[in-house]
Amino acid sequence: MRGLLVGRMQPVHDGHLDVIKRIFEDVNEVIIGVGSAQLSHKTKDPFTAGERVMMLSKALTENGIPASKYYIIPIEDVSCNSIWVAHVKMLTPPFTTVYSGNPLVQRLFEESGHPVKVPPLFNRKIYSGTEVRRRMLKNEDWQSLVPKSVVKVIDEINGVSRLQNLGYKELDE
Repeated sequence: MRGLLVGRMQPVHDGHLDVIKRIFEDVNEVIIGVGSAQLSHKTKDPFTAGERVMMLSKALTENGIPASKYYIIPIEDVSCNSIWVAHVKMLTPPFTTVYSGNPLVQRLFEESGHPVKVPPLFNRKIYSGTEVRRRMLKNEDWQSLVPKSVVKVIDEINGVSRLQNLGYKELDE
């Protein structure tokens, strides 16, 4: 059995890994859809799809999850909800169950006849991309919320500097 999880992963954090590990309790393989793949260089979406794929690959390896157990697929947004599920299915291998905490994603897949499960979120107040980005912007400890390999990727791409630069520019606009 194969499950589908779609998320923006801006950036990948320990909450994402906890959800992925829990999904593996139900299925043999997980398709991880990197949502809003076309977005980057904004305070809400600072990282490119390629950077997020790199973060996921390295974080899953760091956590002992073999590459043969998952697929990472960038998924661009479609401006028409009625075709979004077909768009996702066109990009991904077949799957049996969708895992999502997003009410719109849940509704769209349910209306298309797909079983949907809501994964339990791992300490959502702390482990969220919004909180990680907030801490990056304020020079607070964000590193404790993400895998060590993700810290290395963000350092390699100067992600904190990028986000801070974007945040200041958007305040001026």
